[in-house]
Amino acid sequence: MNLPTKKFSVGAVQVAVWENQGKEGNSYYTVSFERRYKDKNDEWKSTSSLKANDLPKAILALQKTYEFLSLKELEINGKQEKELATTTA
Repeated sequence: MNLPTKKFSVGAVQVAVWENQGKEGNSYYTVSFERRYKDKNDEWKSTSSLKANDLPKAILALQKTYEFLSLKELEINGKQEKELATTTA
């Protein structure tokens, strides 16, 4: 089973970042989120439905995720520019 590249949790809300491989060998990222809760039998469950008080938590977790992915993209673009400069020099 693949593990997420990164997880962000705020309260019961958790966002996971997954790295995927495209057909041409390039990678791209997808994001999933869930809210954890205990059912009437005191067992942990997860859902993609949010309650009103979960919305600020989801927003914060998604903002952190977006920041992580934006920095990752800058890192990847910087490496590509460096490699290009090395091969053309």
